[in-house]
Amino acid sequence: MNPWLSIFILTAYFALILLISWYTSRHSTAADFYKGGGKSPWWAVAFGMIGTTLSGVTFISVPGWVSSPAKMTYFAVILGNFVGYILIAHILLPLYYKLNLTSIYTYVEQRFGYRAYKTSASLFLLSKMIGAAFRLFIVTLVLQIMIFAPLHIPFVLNVLFSVFILWAYTFKGGIKVIIWTDLIQTFFLVFAVIFTIFSIQKALGFSLGEMISSMAHNPQAQIFDFQNFWSNPNNFWKQFIAGIFIAIVMNGLDQDMMQKNLSLKNIREAKKNFLSFSLAFIPVNFIFMCLGVLFFIYMQTNGIPIPAKTDSIYPLLATHYLSLATGIFFMLGVIAAAFSSANSALIAMTTSFTVDILNIQHQPEKWQKRIRFYTHLVNAAILAAVIILFNAFNNESVVYAIFKFAGYTYGPLLGLFFIGIFFQIRIQDKAIPYIAFFSILFTVLIDRYSVFLLNGYRFGFEILLINGLITILGLLLFRRR
Repeated sequence: MNPWLSIFILTAYFALILLISWYTSRHSTAADFYKGGGKSPWWAVAFGMIGTTLSGVTFISVPGWVSSPAKMTYFAVILGNFVGYILIAHILLPLYYKLNLTSIYTYVEQRFGYRAYKTSASLFLLSKMIGAAFRLFIVTLVLQIMIFAPLHIPFVLNVLFSVFILWAYTFKGGIKVIIWTDLIQTFFLVFAVIFTIFSIQKALGFSLGEMISSMAHNPQAQIFDFQNFWSNPNNFWKQFIAGIFIAIVMNGLDQDMMQKNLSLKNIREAKKNFLSFSLAFIPVNFIFMCLGVLFFIYMQTNGIPIPAKTDSIYPLLATHYLSLATGIFFMLGVIAAAFSSANSALIAMTTSFTVDILNIQHQPEKWQKRIRFYTHLVNAAILAAVIILFNAFNNESVVYAIFKFAGYTYGPLLGLFFIGIFFQIRIQDKAIPYIAFFSILFTVLIDRYSVFLLNGYRFGFEILLINGLITILGLLLFRRR
């Protein structure tokens, strides 16, 4: 694909996003930045949340993952996610609206105390920074292959350019801007996947029925794997149970996802939004995995070897083997997917740092804007640095890396909220930072040596449950009389 054509498409796309950003943030206030003024339409939030949840990771890694020995077993995580979303809608959302929260971690302060509050906010900031960097890494990798490498521009400049664009259209309007830009970006990423599916169908000469039949009978289309519960990380029940709690911690206990829900008018609108998003989440993810099976069939048919890094399958086929139009929509889709996730993450990090760490929400509006501007800028700079480091050291599937890291850092949040909601007890606030630290440390050690300690048991994403359980036990040990 011609790099100059890619530059033209990229420029036109970002011009559209910047125009939407300017229009929606013309009269923004502090309330608009944090909660969109409480006037966001539920249907726009619901559709945009699909893009935020999918991100560039799902767009590229999930179809590629289907070509690995894991096949389509990731769908068990998606089914578990759906159960988790139902629990969020009926337990966490009513709690957040009842307390009228701007940052959901202020609940931890009200329930346990100051140190618990700062610990939970810090864990979120660490988790979200790494997660956002992983996700934005996807788009910088694609831009490097399609545009910057042919023009001999180093990866570092690519990262700085991408993060600058992200910062430029989010620093003023905040969540109010994100609601509408995510709406556009979700449309692009879903359309790109559907277009790619029909492009492969045409390239293989299949009718619609033949395409469905070939996918259904392909060995990579295996969804349910009930074998070897003890040593198989892809076992259905392991993935399903882990999916429930992944949804809870990465959505219900995550300022990023909850900030959009808290921008709605009332709890009724929030529930309507979240349930609509939950129902759409399953078929959209299933389409991504079907695309992965089609990739496998296409590569087998044309004698294309499967790359060692399955994350590179979609970029390789879209830019070197399929039609020019497929390459164009792929580029738009991956940019939309990555930016729809990273932009809300950057807003959430700025919100959490300014509200939870600096406590500026009661200061004059002018002073709030100034602090928020510099915080947003510093967060963007740190994000760029982490992406560069990730590019230097990453050697595993991005989607696996994100959920693995989440299992380490979101576990203490899971434990804190679980005890806070379901147990009417008080905890020694001074002990909570140490409980969180040792919970993460013990989880890493257990995960690393589980094969030796547990007679061959291999953890998958359910390591998150172990982390949460260790935190819960630690909190119960330090309960106040």
